[in-house]
Amino acid sequence: MSISQLQDQYRRGEITASAVLDQTYARIDSHDGEVKSFLFHTRALAYEIAGEVDARLAKGKTLPPLAGIPLGVKDNMHMSGEKTTCASKILENFQAPYDATVIARCKEALMLPIGKLNMDEFAMGSSTENSAFFPTRNPWDFSRVPGGSSGGSAASVAAGFVPLSLGSDTGGSIRQPAAFCGVTGLKPTYGRVSRYGLVAFASSLDQIGPLGRSVHDCAYLLDAISGHDARDATSANLPATQVVAHLAMSQKFLKIGIPRELIGPEIDDAVKACVESAIRWYEQQGHQIIWCDMASFSAAVATYYIIAPAEASANLSRYDGVRYGLRDKKADTLKTMIANTRGHGFGAEVKRRIILGTYVLSSGYYDAFYAKAQQVRSLITYEFQQAFQNVDVLLTPTAPTTAFAFGAHAQDPLAMYLADIATIPVNMAGLPALSLPCGFSDGLPVGMQIIGRAWDENTVMGLGHQFQLGTDYHTRVPAIGSVA
Repeated sequence: MSISQLQDQYRRGEITASAVLDQTYARIDSHDGEVKSFLFHTRALAYEIAGEVDARLAKGKTLPPLAGIPLGVKDNMHMSGEKTTCASKILENFQAPYDATVIARCKEALMLPIGKLNMDEFAMGSSTENSAFFPTRNPWDFSRVPGGSSGGSAASVAAGFVPLSLGSDTGGSIRQPAAFCGVTGLKPTYGRVSRYGLVAFASSLDQIGPLGRSVHDCAYLLDAISGHDARDATSANLPATQVVAHLAMSQKFLKIGIPRELIGPEIDDAVKACVESAIRWYEQQGHQIIWCDMASFSAAVATYYIIAPAEASANLSRYDGVRYGLRDKKADTLKTMIANTRGHGFGAEVKRRIILGTYVLSSGYYDAFYAKAQQVRSLITYEFQQAFQNVDVLLTPTAPTTAFAFGAHAQDPLAMYLADIATIPVNMAGLPALSLPCGFSDGLPVGMQIIGRAWDENTVMGLGHQFQLGTDYHTRVPAIGSVA
């Protein structure tokens, strides 16, 4: 059901939060053994909040819009008293001492936290194959990846386990899995949603955002989690969004920019055909299509894989076995203990990025690599600013292909990195971007991306909502159990 349908049933007294939980966990218990989207469940907490919702309903009290709505949480966000593993052996038994701001706000909204979702270790990956525990499968085809790093977040929504989930996006980690799994996902403007309590990968790029079946559903969650947080120094001093109210307003005609660099030979023909069909649909509605050039996009992936690993090498230095997490207790010196702990605790992709990041920050290489990458990042940001002088939004494919098979890029990390060619520039510039389904190829979903000016989630989500009012791609579901 959509959020609006669930809200209506609560208002009419046709359901209780406890019954919703019973059905949610029954479906997960029946089918997540195949999908493997959840790492673990948070049943006690969910039923405690459900009891509060039901008590308020029984007394006729007014409830927040998301009260009684099940929520999945990517396992890099702290939930007090529950584990936060980041899908890594080094944090396998770490228990969070406090709530992330987004979790606290979801609790205040009386949402029902179902459990923690699988991901690429420390959010480093594009397939969820890098989880230290197990890979998550794409609900549309179990031989395919769900994308990453928020693969569990996207798969749990696509499989009908939860209507909403939280993910994080550093270079496309909400949008790319949303595209692969045929759901809707938003990376908000950097600073729109507090990062307090989010385990850091690359602090200047990370942003938390919602995944759901539709733009309308995602808008409810964004409105609940956004807004200033004094505990996060990068949090913008702005009030919470009111996107749900905006979506109810009539939409104006827009100038939609199409970057030529992202409708080129790097994009699979079937993906290109679906996106071009969506472009024609918008043109038929009266929007103006303007082709534009974004030359710096060709350098975005290389730039990202200098800046993000550099920040990761600094952020992940805290996992040394001294204060918390895994510790090698057999070592006889401090240096050996730290080396063994990190050697045993981190997976191959995390090690690769730590080594790369440490290298580009090292003496003699900092200016040649890291400083130069920051200059290119400024150029990417400038090109976006120039483009938005002539257009209201930019429209691109979300990913160059549909979901690929497990192991397809196992021996070629660069091919995996290029899966984020269309999403990475957005993070470099800190802009809002939405991925939503725009078609299918050989039974697999295709996603398109709408990019907007900073702080203009209203326009981005309004344009996406208009597409979903006129098409049915977002309503189609994979044949898993009774969801079909």
